[in-house]
Amino acid sequence: MLELNEIINKIIAFRDRREWARYHTPKDVAMSLAIEAAELMELFQWKPSREDIDEERLQRIREEVADIAIYLMIFCHDLNIDLYRAIEDKLVMNEEKYPAETSKDLW
Repeated sequence: MLELNEIINKIIAFRDRREWARYHTPKDVAMSLAIEAAELMELFQWKPSREDIDEERLQRIREEVADIAIYLMIFCHDLNIDLYRAIEDKLVMNEEKYPAETSKDLW
């Protein structure tokens, strides 16, 4: 399995071979992330439960998840955001904000 940096390098190489970086402003990539997230949500809209996820729909879900991840990695790469570090920092913040002993009955 590829490491995150290897995946990012493959994505950036793919983009650069097509000279698409000029279109990948932070604003446009952020908008693309939202659009892809909406496409993922659409696959669940009006569906009653998880049981109705057949193989075809699961494949479409995988494709949307990949699109979201690709745009997120491009966004982080271009803004020099260390994705691992950002996640680790956010987990620390969430741990402080939502201690396990007081957050069990939120829902």
